[in-house]
Amino acid sequence: MSEIPVIVNASSGPDGASDDAGAIEAAFRKHGLRANVIVLQPGQDIAQVVDEALAAGAELIVAGGGDGTINAVAARLLDRKATFGVLPLGTLNHFARDLGIPFDIDKATQVIADNHAILVDVARVNDHIFLNNSSMGLYPRIVVEREDAQHRLGIGKWPALAHATWSALRDPASFSAVVCVDGRELQRRTPFIFVGNNTYVLEGFGIGKRERLDAGHLSLYVLRPKTTWGLLSLGFRALFGIGSHVGDFDAFEATDFRVESPKQSIMIATDGEVNALPTPVSYRILPKALCVLAPADTRVASGSAS
Repeated sequence: MSEIPVIVNASSGPDGASDDAGAIEAAFRKHGLRANVIVLQPGQDIAQVVDEALAAGAELIVAGGGDGTINAVAARLLDRKATFGVLPLGTLNHFARDLGIPFDIDKATQVIADNHAILVDVARVNDHIFLNNSSMGLYPRIVVEREDAQHRLGIGKWPALAHATWSALRDPASFSAVVCVDGRELQRRTPFIFVGNNTYVLEGFGIGKRERLDAGHLSLYVLRPKTTWGLLSLGFRALFGIGSHVGDFDAFEATDFRVESPKQSIMIATDGEVNALPTPVSYRILPKALCVLAPADTRVASGSAS
């Protein structure tokens, strides 16, 4: 039996990648598989590691880590004859959660061993792909300020996140944008634009989740202008699953659209990673572009991948 490349983020998991590697190898053996665990070191080129595995003949590549690692590995598998496996080892694991993949390493490995492949959509903004969502405005600003606080103040991720969030909410600066969707040009001034790969739930405890990942469209949410207290109220209601947030956004569904800005570039988040992209920014859906292993009861339109 050939070894399955398992690409693991060095900082994944509560106990670090070395413990993850041992647990992964043991879980694979338990389910009759062999894992070649490749622990990514800081600064190592993920694309090169994936390409080397493909060149060696790998037909299945597994990524272990958070959504950023999952995104980076998946990006190299588009248009390749390879199946993608996911081990959710990060903090939030949005992609794995929406696919129904368990967060436990042993149970997630069982999904890989069951070998049930489905086709899911991938979204693109300019030259960057995302599996979950992309945004501009408040969220990218919070990510940048969080990383700055971690380095400048020498504090941990969660205290830095709280510091950055409060800093952003004290001055919820809106920006001007023209959203070109469905043949219309909509001028908006907003603190936050959110783009989902497929439709996100905007109410109750299901907020931030998707019922399916293969409906073939993007969801676009443009937040209406808010004061600091309005944003705090929105965040509180979202945290505790109170009510609906549909009225807080202008919402659209489309296969592609464009966002224009008077700025030459704008900070864009894609699955938690932030980059400055030249404007205008163009979004489009890539229907059923990724073949991924998922539980047999994951909701898809047309069953398993052929």
